[in-house]
Amino acid sequence: MHSPPNIAIIDDDQSVRESLIDLLEVLGFSPTSYASAFEFLASSSISQTDCLLLDISMPGMNGVELNAELTSRSINIPVVFMTGHAQEAMISEARSAGACLFKPFAGRELKAAIEAAIT
Repeated sequence: MHSPPNIAIIDDDQSVRESLIDLLEVLGFSPTSYASAFEFLASSSISQTDCLLLDISMPGMNGVELNAELTSRSINIPVVFMTGHAQEAMISEARSAGACLFKPFAGRELKAAIEAAIT
């Protein structure tokens, strides 16, 4: 039996992180969460991450910038972007790098996006 995929949630909203952890566990994934792009970059779990669930709009380094930083380090982790209010240019850039879900989204949408990203 193989272990469930490790999903890193990176979102500056604590309530979003908490609800996504619960949802991802119910959906059969192994989630961890980070309050910022910098917190994720400083973590020791980057190499064990199977997929990023990444908020586009965050203070400091946004989701698109984090994805670009990982790419510049030759770290290729599949990404599912999330947004509640990003600008169209950022959404377009995110879509070119992975799926983009609009908050709020249904659990089945999330599961389908993650499974598509990691297969």
